[in-house]
Amino acid sequence: MTIGTNLLLALAAGVLLNLTPCVLPALPIKLRSIGRVVGGGTRQRVLAALALLAGTLTFFGALAMATAALNWTWGALFQAVWFRAGLAVLLAGLGTYSLAGRGFQPPQWLYRIQGRGYAEPYFAGLLAAVLSAPCTGPFLGGVMAFALTQAPSTIFALVMAVGLGLALPYLILLARPGLLARIPRGGPWLRRVQQVMGLILLAGATFFATTVLEQRFSALLWAGWLGVLTFWVFRALVVGPGLGARIVPALVLMVAISATTIGFDRNDSTRHGLSWQPLTDRALASAHRAHRPVLVEFTADWCINCKVLEQTVYAEDAVARAAESKNMRMLRADLTRPDAHLDAALRAFGGAGLPFAVILAPDGGIHRRLPDLFTVGTLVAAIHSSTGSSHVER
Repeated sequence: MTIGTNLLLALAAGVLLNLTPCVLPALPIKLRSIGRVVGGGTRQRVLAALALLAGTLTFFGALAMATAALNWTWGALFQAVWFRAGLAVLLAGLGTYSLAGRGFQPPQWLYRIQGRGYAEPYFAGLLAAVLSAPCTGPFLGGVMAFALTQAPSTIFALVMAVGLGLALPYLILLARPGLLARIPRGGPWLRRVQQVMGLILLAGATFFATTVLEQRFSALLWAGWLGVLTFWVFRALVVGPGLGARIVPALVLMVAISATTIGFDRNDSTRHGLSWQPLTDRALASAHRAHRPVLVEFTADWCINCKVLEQTVYAEDAVARAAESKNMRMLRADLTRPDAHLDAALRAFGGAGLPFAVILAPDGGIHRRLPDLFTVGTLVAAIHSSTGSSHVER
């Protein structure tokens, strides 16, 4: 593909990043930033849009230079414990403010740039960009695999295109007064929505905290979050005020019940996990000598999409049966902490971020690359065809 085609794919990947679980914790701040300029003049909206874009491109610009100069893979920053700990504290603070009904309030000296509030949209764009790093878009694996073979200027352009795509939906909202005018500006029910956003921020903080603390604290932290959620739902249902304010916690309760029911159904079904082994050169060589196909998963504790795949797709009985029928060997590369050897393996297989999986044919060649999220059907089909020819691209 040409550079122009990859630029368009990078832009599309950036837009799709808004749909990933990673970016979800930034949604409350983005919506609040947009809501602040509802009814404002053209100049105010344009400056808010530029501030949000500047925040997004601040991170992506730094990432682009690091990728071009240091050959970084996406999400490398999350391998630092201090970074995940800081992010957990930040999200916890923002979530607490939102749950209290106050939202995010920057310091006044920072908030009043040129007399108006453009620090908040800048911060919203920056936070969304940071959170997007461990969740690459559906097309991003191929785009970044192409980028890493190009000149530094091309790498820079492609990464910046992803950043532009991430900010694009919000730039459109800020540019269209008609769309902004439809956003409600007040009311008890809107305060409840803001509190739900605070619960989402706290969930993000809990997730990143569990990647820093010892495993025995994970259940305690999630139990605490569920306790806060339960208390808020029943209190909001009782207190109200009014039907509109009660609808929001009622919807949250319905979603929670549905998710719990689905979880119990999945646990009661006949599922068994795959027999993963660590990815090593010796394991790959052994599978090649035995003429066995191989499934390699690249994952990390801080990768939300990786956890989604591991709790859904990889845990399905259909996947285990398919792998068993092909005598497939399953190897896992854990990139929670920096590992130069595994980073090099990720790039060698054509990956640029997590989650990423690759299926190797019995002759050792690449049969199928599976960047980002994919379905059970996609993985099962790729496994069943893995004993055919190698080098079948996605």
